[in-house]
Amino acid sequence: MDFAQRSALTRWRVMAYVVGVMLLVLLLVAMPLKYLGDSESLIGIVGPTHGFLYAVYLLATLSLGTKSLWSFRRTVLVMLGGTVPFLSFWLERRVTASVQADLASRGA
Repeated sequence: MDFAQRSALTRWRVMAYVVGVMLLVLLLVAMPLKYLGDSESLIGIVGPTHGFLYAVYLLATLSLGTKSLWSFRRTVLVMLGGTVPFLSFWLERRVTASVQADLASRGA
């Protein structure tokens, strides 16, 4: 179980960063280009890409939450981390520390 939990944590950490970066690109680059520069080309690429990657993030969160025995509430709150700019980066630090502490306390 420890290996599975560590693997799930690694996958989730990667997805938290990727989704966080893609959300920032969407909000800080693609959206201003669309509304201020009348250019919809970038948003047509970044928007669907972020949507797909967010779905992968949700699956990674569900996997980690299941393996870490999180409550439903905690799992949903971590899932929402991909919808608020910069929150996924903060959550990545907090969740990683929590999961690693849990693993250490079990002597993994």
